[in-house]
Amino acid sequence: MLQGVRGCRGGWIQSTPSLSRSLFFTCTRTPLRRLLSDHHIDRASLPAFINPSRRSPHRPTSFPHTFTLSLSRSCSSHSFLSMSTGATAETTKDPNQYRLPTDLKPTHYDLTIHTDLEKLKFNGFITAHLEVKKATNSITFNTADLTLGSLSLTSSSLNEPYVQPASALQIDTKAERATLQLPATLPEGSTAQLKVGFQAELTGGMMGYYRSAFEQDGKTKYYSLTQFEPTAARRAFPCWDEPLLKATFAVTLISRADTFNLSNMPAESEEAYDPSASSSATTEPLSWLAEKLTGSTENWKITKFETTPPMSTYIVAFANGPFTYLESSYKSPLSGKVRPLRIYTTPDVIHQAQFALDVKEKVLPLYEQVFDIEYPLPKLDTLATDFDAGAMENWGLITGRTSAFLLDPQKVDIGAKKQIASTQSHEVAHMWFGNITTMAWWDYLYLNEGFASLMGEVIILNKVFPEFKVNATFISSHLNRAFSLDAKLSSHPIEVECPDANMINQIFDSLSYAKAASVLRMLSNYVGEEKFLKGVSIYLKQHLYGSSVTEDLWEGIKTATGVDIPKVMDAWVKQMGFPVVTVTETKDGIHVRQDRFLESGPALPKDNETIWTIPLSLVTVGADGKPVVDNSIVLDSREKTIPLDTSKPFKLNAGTVGVFRVLYTPERLAAIAKEAAKSKGSLFGFEDRIGLINDAPALAKAGLTEVSSALTLIDNFRNETEYLVWSSIADSIEVIVNTWWEHQHIVDLLNSFRNKLFVPIIKRLGYEYSEDEDIDTKELRTKAIVQAANAEEKSVVEELRSRFNHFLKTGDDSRIPPDLQRITFKIGAQNGGQAEWEKFASIVNKPPTPSAAIAAILALTSFKEDKYIEQTFNFIDTKSRDQDLIYFFSGLRQNFKYRKYLSMKFKESYDAYVKRTEGNFSLQYIVQFSHDSLSTFEDYKETEKFFEGKDTSKYDMTLKQTLDSIRSKALWIERSTTDLVNWLEKKQKST
Repeated sequence: MLQGVRGCRGGWIQSTPSLSRSLFFTCTRTPLRRLLSDHHIDRASLPAFINPSRRSPHRPTSFPHTFTLSLSRSCSSHSFLSMSTGATAETTKDPNQYRLPTDLKPTHYDLTIHTDLEKLKFNGFITAHLEVKKATNSITFNTADLTLGSLSLTSSSLNEPYVQPASALQIDTKAERATLQLPATLPEGSTAQLKVGFQAELTGGMMGYYRSAFEQDGKTKYYSLTQFEPTAARRAFPCWDEPLLKATFAVTLISRADTFNLSNMPAESEEAYDPSASSSATTEPLSWLAEKLTGSTENWKITKFETTPPMSTYIVAFANGPFTYLESSYKSPLSGKVRPLRIYTTPDVIHQAQFALDVKEKVLPLYEQVFDIEYPLPKLDTLATDFDAGAMENWGLITGRTSAFLLDPQKVDIGAKKQIASTQSHEVAHMWFGNITTMAWWDYLYLNEGFASLMGEVIILNKVFPEFKVNATFISSHLNRAFSLDAKLSSHPIEVECPDANMINQIFDSLSYAKAASVLRMLSNYVGEEKFLKGVSIYLKQHLYGSSVTEDLWEGIKTATGVDIPKVMDAWVKQMGFPVVTVTETKDGIHVRQDRFLESGPALPKDNETIWTIPLSLVTVGADGKPVVDNSIVLDSREKTIPLDTSKPFKLNAGTVGVFRVLYTPERLAAIAKEAAKSKGSLFGFEDRIGLINDAPALAKAGLTEVSSALTLIDNFRNETEYLVWSSIADSIEVIVNTWWEHQHIVDLLNSFRNKLFVPIIKRLGYEYSEDEDIDTKELRTKAIVQAANAEEKSVVEELRSRFNHFLKTGDDSRIPPDLQRITFKIGAQNGGQAEWEKFASIVNKPPTPSAAIAAILALTSFKEDKYIEQTFNFIDTKSRDQDLIYFFSGLRQNFKYRKYLSMKFKESYDAYVKRTEGNFSLQYIVQFSHDSLSTFEDYKETEKFFEGKDTSKYDMTLKQTLDSIRSKALWIERSTTDLVNWLEKKQKST
């Protein structure tokens, strides 16, 4: 948060260049963070007393009204040299190494792409219209993996076009940039046009402009599409590939006549193209492409799309292939306009696309109403294909995995249905968060992803599907994931420095998504959701079609609420970690203390410096016996005493909305658990019970309580009725099982405990699903069966095995409910041989649904004999799709017998996996999945040693987090094994 000019908080400054190349700052209303971003000034080079991201014990309580920063200038990239106050700036990485010069700004691209799905190549031509912001004699842009043709620059300051071969470019392959030196200086305020042709292969790398395939009528057919976030637009066309550098785009696609072309905007025209006809070569792009197509006899067409609004390169999108679609529309509640909505995919699975289309139709008008901003484009499409990430919010053309958008209406899996609704709504949220208003740089990724997670998966989705109970689901699906990663020493702040592409790729994690959404949810609860959303609307309206930084958001919410938002949120966003609040009872109330929570044990003083502003959300009992929640109590110091009648029930973090864990005395925790477990009339809601159950094993793992106390707490909820509470119980037990997985006696005892909890549910609910049942009943049945099967309950395993055998013999899957497909396939594999292995492989090769494909992949990783796991690894290396690697590794990670074997096989094929996943997000996940389930100090040392000397720049953060995971489990085993065994053995004897 800005801490500077106007007192110690909330300062605003503006720069005015002086003749001496200094910057003179005065008090106006331009945020310092915006200024630094616009001028490519690395904020880490600022002295601590004005640096909004650095802590300093010497920060003054007041500041001069003006100060001068002297700058050196090289290609308009700036670095600090000195301050007139005498402070010495620290040296950091030169922003010029990772940010483009600001001398030139693109304002418009004319982009033509020719796609050849037979030769798996593409050619293209751009005309980039440039505005000269500062006088310059060079042009620098991003490009990667493209073969460029000659470059032509026209400008009012040049007498004639300046034409140079691509060999004249100065190429920086590491930074993925090219620089063209000019024969003369382009003056400030002038304009220019850069024209260049290019060509490349359509690879299967799932980044940039890539190709994939499907089978239809026994033939392999190809299609192509883009994935540009975060820094891959440069792999498809030369561009200024930074989110701040917005421009408009006029896209033209040339393709075979029998294929479909898609882009961000609707097509404004489509006509046949004959490369041999002279009339076709009247424009430079077509002239360039005609040379590539000389002698071609196929039928081609030209599709021209309407020009986009100003947008960042990472949300530009186009696709070509034999697609088909379903269509609907929605009516804007703000303007009354009717916009078409489509979902595209390949013909073989289009019948599974209706549900995702329906979700899009329902959520769009709700977003317009909440933000009071109309969706600005003429259409919104979704394209379901092979994809690396889950889904992508390209403006007007959302893309994503088939599993993210396709659902067989005849075989509805509730879990898949929820995921599709959540994904579609999340991506639609980005049409505002990220697309209309875009982060100034990747440091602020959470402004996109945290908001899309909160808005898309909770606030809006709850209005459409209240039966999903998304507020409670959020606790386990987002908050707990955020806790898991942020409890490591190797965590990072939500707002994190991103000096290069490797770092940018790694911050698409649970902190930018789940923790960001969690702290925003906490803020919404603190100030009130209505005022929060009003502030968000103000923020969006103030930055329409522009870029923003954190301070812009805080200013909008502050305007709507009157609350000092920076004071509340600063530490949550700019510091890593989260607190544990320890509650000690006194004669007059409770004494609370905050410390950083670490999964490996209590934080050392050097790791425990942050003081968070914590809305404690205290729930007590009112005079009428009903719960009363006080959201006004805030802990903004290390310790605080709160007056309270402790003879009555109370609990902090009402509804588990706060981003902190709570440590009570054993006696108080027992009293809270007793109250929470009441079948009727409990003071605490089921969200409170979820939070208690999630906290228990985490506190034990950190050495703050005994693991036996966590199991005792769980045991108190045997009569629980809510599915989501049972889901948290299952997750908490699995945390313990997955730590002591190499201790067979303990695993057997834990399995016995699990079965005593979950088998009674199966006896009550049975195995059959009914259309008349509510979602909770269906999901509770599924959870109980899965837990009992994983705990090797004989009756459950036999039932599932019988159902699978019927399917294997007859091909009839009617006895396998969609919700039980994964666990049934898994049991079939665990008890199976070659026939079962081949059946699963055939499903993976030709899946009837995306859900079936994932279930079969996980089954292939679940066998118990070496022979079949070897066959699975051979399948991974020779037949699996790249996008499925993470499913294979995730499945093998859950197979206790082959966890260490997975780690060994990864090490053996390390170079091949690095090459195979080059350029996409998968590498960091397979590094993690191959190792983070290990749990001994020896595993830690072996893993650390293997990666020594290797280039880990693409997954360095993930590797550190993985090592932390191994170490914390080893410490927990060392600390708590005796306590765990004693409790489990005593429990076994008593039952």
